Amino acid sequence: MGDKAYTHPGAAGRAQAADHPASVRNVVLVGPSGSGKTTLVEALALTAGAVNRAGRVEDGGTVSDHDDMEHRQQRSVQLSLVPLEWDGIKVNLLDTPGYADFVGELRAGLRAADAALFVVSASDGVNGSTRMLWDECAAVGMPRAIVVTHLEAARADFEEMTRVCAETFGGDDPDAVLPLYLPLHGPEGPDGHAPVTGLTGLLSRKLFDYSTGEREESEPAGDRLPPLEEARGRLIEGIIAESEDETLMDRYLGGEQVDAETLIGDLERAVARGTFFPVLAAAPAADGARRGLGTVELLDLITRGFPTPLEHGAPSVTTLDGRPRELKPCDPDAPLVAEVVKTSSDPYVGRLSLVRLFSGTLRADQTVHVSGHGLTGRGHEDHDVDERIGALSTPFGKQQRPVSHVVAGDLACVAKLSRAETGDTLSAKDDPLLVEPWDMPDPLLPLAIQAHSKPDEDKLSQGLSRLVAEDPTMRLEQNQDTHQVVLWCLGEAHADVALERLRGRYGVQVDVVPHRVSLRETFGGKAAGRGRHVKQSGGHGQFAICEIEVEPLPNGSGVEFVDKVVGGAVPRQFIPSVEKGVRAQALKGVAAGHPLVDVRVTLLDGKAHSVDSSDAAFQTAGALALREAASEAGIRLLEPVAEVSVLVGDDYVGPVMSDLSGRRGRVLGTEQSPGGRTLVRAEVPEIEIDRYAVDLRSLAHGTARFSRRYARHEPMPPHVAKRVGEEARAAS
Repeated sequence: MGDKAYTHPGAAGRAQAADHPASVRNVVLVGPSGSGKTTLVEALALTAGAVNRAGRVEDGGTVSDHDDMEHRQQRSVQLSLVPLEWDGIKVNLLDTPGYADFVGELRAGLRAADAALFVVSASDGVNGSTRMLWDECAAVGMPRAIVVTHLEAARADFEEMTRVCAETFGGDDPDAVLPLYLPLHGPEGPDGHAPVTGLTGLLSRKLFDYSTGEREESEPAGDRLPPLEEARGRLIEGIIAESEDETLMDRYLGGEQVDAETLIGDLERAVARGTFFPVLAAAPAADGARRGLGTVELLDLITRGFPTPLEHGAPSVTTLDGRPRELKPCDPDAPLVAEVVKTSSDPYVGRLSLVRLFSGTLRADQTVHVSGHGLTGRGHEDHDVDERIGALSTPFGKQQRPVSHVVAGDLACVAKLSRAETGDTLSAKDDPLLVEPWDMPDPLLPLAIQAHSKPDEDKLSQGLSRLVAEDPTMRLEQNQDTHQVVLWCLGEAHADVALERLRGRYGVQVDVVPHRVSLRETFGGKAAGRGRHVKQSGGHGQFAICEIEVEPLPNGSGVEFVDKVVGGAVPRQFIPSVEKGVRAQALKGVAAGHPLVDVRVTLLDGKAHSVDSSDAAFQTAGALALREAASEAGIRLLEPVAEVSVLVGDDYVGPVMSDLSGRRGRVLGTEQSPGGRTLVRAEVPEIEIDRYAVDLRSLAHGTARFSRRYARHEPMPPHVAKRVGEEARAAS
C-alpha cells in the first residue's frame, strides 16, 4: 500500500459490473455531518478517473452531483452509491448521511458494505455524535479504517487527532488505532500554520509529495528517518500483535525483518476482524490537480487491505416458513439471494431499487420472488409475489449505466420493481427465501398531517404509500381514536424531508396539525341513568325505556355490562340490544368525545311495548341512559402513560432526570451501561413527550437515545385536563 507507482486509470475508472466477488469492494463512508464524506467520495472518484476536473463523468455524460446543488443536498440526507474502478477492482462507495435523523440510511449502508471508511474532521474533533456513529459500526462488526480530513484548517493536527481516535475508539488497546502514513508539512505561513503537502508511508518507507499538484515519490532524507522508524516500529508491532503467526512477534523483536507482503496480509486480516483500525489522512485536490492528498493511498488500502465480499459474512437466510437455509457464501452459481437496501423514485424510469447480492447472479428481465420484510406495524406491506425486473444499471450522478448481469457481492440498481420496498428480499421464483432484516431505528417523533385541499386528499394515500416504501424508518399511522394521519419520524430534519418529498416528488401538499394523543374517559363515581326513547309517528312507533347504574372499575377493566333485570321488565331478546347501545355510546365517549373505559354498567329495570319495542329502540335507550348517567357523575379524562428508557452519557444523567421530572414523569431507576453511559427508566405521560426526540437531542448534545412503549392510561390532573379541553375547543 502506497509503494506502487501511480498511473491515471483513465477509462479503467469507469466501473461496470464485476465478474467475480473477489474483484469487488463495498465500502461505506461513515462520519458526522460536516466531516467531509461527500467531498472525499468526489476526490476518490476524481483520482480513479470516474470524473474529470469539471465534475463531469469521464465518458462525457451528463453533469454529475459535483456541480448539482440539488443532488448534493439530497445526498446529505440519503444513501448514495458511487462506483469506480482501481487497479482492476470495482469499488462501490456508499456515501451515508451524518445527521442523526437519517440513521436508517446509515444502517442500510452498513448492511450493503463489507468495510467502512470512518471520516473524522481534524478541525472538529470527536464528539458524542461521532462516538455514536462509531458504535453503529461496532454493533454490526464492520471493519473500519479512519480517515482524517480538513487538514488544511489552521488548527488541524493529524498527530493529535490520531491520539484522540486511539483513546476514543481503541478501547483497552490504543495500539489498535495507528497511522499507516505520517503527514509531510510545508513551510509555515504568516499565520504560523504549516500546511500538509505530502505523506510518509510507514510500511513502504517512501515519501509521497503532493505539493506540485502531482504525486511524486521519493526516498526520505536522513533527518526524517528517526521519527519514521519509531512510528514504523510501533505500527509493525501493532499489526503483528494481530497476526495468526504466534512466532512472528518474537522473531521481529529478535531482529528479523518482516517483509511487506506478510505485514499487508496480517493488516488485512486484522482489519477484516475489526480488531485493528488504520488511520490515514486525506484532502481534496487543489485547483488544477487531478487528485487529492491521500486519495491514492486510500484506494490502495481499499483494494489491497479491505475484505472482499467473500470474506464478510452474509446475513441469516430462511425459507418463507422460517426454516434456516445454508448457502455457500457469495457464490455466483448458488441460488439467488439479494436485498433491497434503498428505494427511490426517478422521474424518468420510475421506482429504482438499489440491491446488494449475497448469493447467485441477477440478470436483466429476470423474474424474481419478492418476500416481505415484516414491517407491517410501520405501515409497510408484507410481500410474497413474483415480479419481472426491468433493466439493471450501475449509477453515477444522474446517469444509470446499463449492465447485463450482477454477481454475488456486487451492488446495482434494479428498475420496475413496483412491489419491492426497502428491506425486501429478492430470490429465485422457484426457491423463495427471506433475508433476516437489519435493525431499523424506531421513529419517535409524530407528525400529524392533513391534505391541504380536495385534490391533495385524492393523492395523499398514494403519496404516503410511496413515501413509506422508500423509507422503512418512517411509520405511517391511521389513528382510529383521534382520526389523524400520523407520520412517525426520527427527528425534525427527517420530518422536513418527508414533507418536501410529498410536495416535490409526489405533488401532494399537506398541512401539519397539532398531534393528539389517544385520551380516554371514565366515571369519577357511581351514577344512575334512565334512557327513554318513545316516539309515535302515526305508523309503527318506537318504545324503549331502560334504567342503568354505572360505577367505575380499576384501570384496564374496559367496559363491563351486567344484567340484573327481574320480572321481564325488559324482554330477554332486547337485553343484548341495550348492551350494544351502551357499548356503541362508550366508543363515542360521553363528555369530550373520547372512548369510555373502566366502568361497569348494570341494567336494573325498564319497560317495553308489545308492538313498538325493537332492537333499534333499545339500542337508542341504552345510549341515552349512559349519557344521562354521565351528566350526573364527574367524568375524568385518562391519558396514556409510556414506559421510557433513556440511554445517556453519565455527564448528562442529572439533566435528563430533572427534565423527565419536569414532564410529570416518575423516574423508576437507573442502571449502569458500558461505555460510560447510564440507562434511565421512567414512566411519563405521552402528552409530555410528543417532541422528546427533538428535546432530548438538544439536552444531551446528540449523545442520548430513548425508547418508549405504552404502559396504561391514568387519570389526568384536573389542571391539565382543563388545558386540554380548552385547546380542543379552540381547535374545533
